[in-house]
Amino acid sequence: MRSEDVTHDVAPRAGRKEWMGLAALALPTMLVSLDISVLFLALPHLSVDLGANATQQLWITDIYGFMTAGFLVTMGSLGDRIGRRRLLLVGGAAFGLVSLVAAMSTSPEMLIVCRALLGIAGATLLPSTLSLIGVMFRDPKQFGQAMAVWGTAFMVGIALGPAVGGALLERFWWGSVFVMGVPVMVLLIVALPLLPEFRDPGGGRLDLLSVVLSLGAILPLIYGLKAVARDGWAAGPLVAIAGGLVVGLVFVRRQRVLEHPLFDLRLFRHRAFTAAVVIGMLCGSLQTGTGLEVALFLQTVEGLSPLVAGLWLLIPSLVLIVSINLTPRVAAKVRPAYVLGGGMLVAVLGQLLITQVAVGGVILLVVFLSVCYFGVGPVGGLVNQVAMASSPPEKAGSAASMVATGGEFGVALGIATLGTLGTAVYRSELVLPAGAPAVAGDSINGAVGAAAGLPAGQAAELLDAARAAFTTGLHAVGAVNAILFAGLAVLAFTQLRHLAPFAGHHHPEPEQEQEPALTG
Repeated sequence: MRSEDVTHDVAPRAGRKEWMGLAALALPTMLVSLDISVLFLALPHLSVDLGANATQQLWITDIYGFMTAGFLVTMGSLGDRIGRRRLLLVGGAAFGLVSLVAAMSTSPEMLIVCRALLGIAGATLLPSTLSLIGVMFRDPKQFGQAMAVWGTAFMVGIALGPAVGGALLERFWWGSVFVMGVPVMVLLIVALPLLPEFRDPGGGRLDLLSVVLSLGAILPLIYGLKAVARDGWAAGPLVAIAGGLVVGLVFVRRQRVLEHPLFDLRLFRHRAFTAAVVIGMLCGSLQTGTGLEVALFLQTVEGLSPLVAGLWLLIPSLVLIVSINLTPRVAAKVRPAYVLGGGMLVAVLGQLLITQVAVGGVILLVVFLSVCYFGVGPVGGLVNQVAMASSPPEKAGSAASMVATGGEFGVALGIATLGTLGTAVYRSELVLPAGAPAVAGDSINGAVGAAAGLPAGQAAELLDAARAAFTTGLHAVGAVNAILFAGLAVLAFTQLRHLAPFAGHHHPEPEQEQEPALTG
């Protein structure tokens, strides 16, 4: 045991090549997460151009994140068999090619299929980058720094999506938000020689039935949530939701008996690991759902152009960047429970403030969103390390991949559930003026489009009613988010309080547990 400890202490430090390789890995990581939110401002434009209804709009935004989440662990297992660098090559090439096809879509259905394929391609990238970081950075302190860079890239991509989308839409057509993925993937492929190849001969056989079961659990749940928002609590949506839950239970039971499961459920025996996964998933859900509602508010309620709306959203994005990069310094001296729990309480304050925003309150809305993003920042800078600190060292890569899976699922879940909530409140609050088309009651985008064909007086009356209804929906989303963030704060305080400050190490808890055996 002492010889292993000595080897750990003198672990080789990464050099210039490894840090350049990390930069190459951060680019696709940022792009994968950016693609989740980049459509927020493009959605009204492509909806009009392609004739997408409200349900199709939700599928266009949702399907990417859900397919990514559904295939993350599957692609991780495939990477073990064929090699992580090789999987990056295949996934990067596929992502770039499908991005071009998505930009040329001629119908909502075509774009939905492309977004689904982009999600699958994106799932090849995240576990590969995480695994290769573990191979490239053996020194504990450098590993923590590298993981912070990865977390920053992922969360900044989500935050910068609306700003990037707004800048592109100001000069180009909506398809440009997809074309930008091509040069990033070209750079990744060019930089592959900087990365080591890695494959695990003991990674196990890919269980195709588990893949099918995971998708059979996720997709019916999504369909059910969308159908409930559209048609109410009818029999069809309830059957879909119940079916998804049943398949999910079958999936979990199968993972318990497989020798090489897609999800290693034994990791959830560690309460801190479970808490980290839940915090990462729900925080991503709440952050992204809020971002969607705010982006639509700025563009449809306040009437801002895509570029101006994107520039306003750049402010909370910069606040998020600052918060993420402050987190490692604070976490070196303060317990993770207090860093994450305190951040969630700050996010509660931001969400409560958002419930007070009125039409014409652009500045206040941006300030309140910035408060929320400052509270969210510690999640991007700390959750991955908390997960690895509370799992066996040999499971560090698997633990990080599972947190990434939860984060991806949470982002897509936030768009579906909070977007559904906002739409439901909009429909219940809106009273259509006489002569207004029924499509105006479907969504605020429908109201804006319908107003363009009405006389000035009727158009103004319709837009005033639609803006008031959408603002009420934004308030409802903020109130629900505040309650959920408070729950996450309680979870962090109660389930992570035993973890010591990290002080630059990413496995503090196992080291503390081993100390008595070494001295005895």
